Amino acid sequence: MHTQKIGFIGGGNMATSLISGLIASGHPAEHIWVSDISLDTLALLAANLHVNTTADNNAVLTSVDVVVFAVKPQMLKSVATAAAATVQQKNLLVISIAAGISQKNLSYWLGDTSAIVRCMPNTPALVLTGATGLHANDQVSAEQRDLAESILRAVGITLWVDREGQLDAVTAVSGSGPAYYFLLMEAMEKVAVDLGLTEATARLLVQQTALGAAKIALESSESPEQLRRRVTSPGGTTQRAIEVFEQGGFTGLVARALHAARDRSIEMSQQSENN
Repeated sequence: MHTQKIGFIGGGNMATSLISGLIASGHPAEHIWVSDISLDTLALLAANLHVNTTADNNAVLTSVDVVVFAVKPQMLKSVATAAAATVQQKNLLVISIAAGISQKNLSYWLGDTSAIVRCMPNTPALVLTGATGLHANDQVSAEQRDLAESILRAVGITLWVDREGQLDAVTAVSGSGPAYYFLLMEAMEKVAVDLGLTEATARLLVQQTALGAAKIALESSESPEQLRRRVTSPGGTTQRAIEVFEQGGFTGLVARALHAARDRSIEMSQQSENN
């Protein structure tokens, strides 16, 4: 991948994280191009990461082998339409990280022969611990799949899905997932303060506990259910708390929340196709 020239249309937080991860993994900064409408953003990228920057999207497209569309979903139609001729002429691989924009729309805007990988990263990519689901259309070669995976793997783990529709489930689980954990952490902090701890102590305890639990889960071959049972002593404090969660319908509530997120992701894709 180090010989590939990579372009980014849009230089926001997610693009910056991907660029930082690529450089940290050894990709030469001089082989990365970024365009953005904000001159301040471009100046920061040039100063901090030493990549090539421009306000001209076409200057990026004509310089690279693969382009990452990292603009807001509502801007993608105009960006893709303007890029179509160059994408087709150079047979560029296009990677889209725009939520809710289907490959059908991207193919319509870019041309039916365009090689497109649509992916759903999540915000922990900002600290290089992301989880990204990817789906490639039929025009993407095996080499291009490897290239797309390498780019997204610079900020965390990558997982391919067999059907584009499965990205809606990825959105519900990992795309929106960090907010679920933040919600639980928020609630635990508030109660910890009510129980007499200072706010600073409560926050640090909750944060470190979340980190520790995730680390154990990642490093263990056991399922979350098995891990939970291991730390739940019969008749102890943990069992009492778990019983309260279960009595409140915790599992069913999680199921309804994830289904709602998945359904909203589908709605957003359908709305984009109608525009």
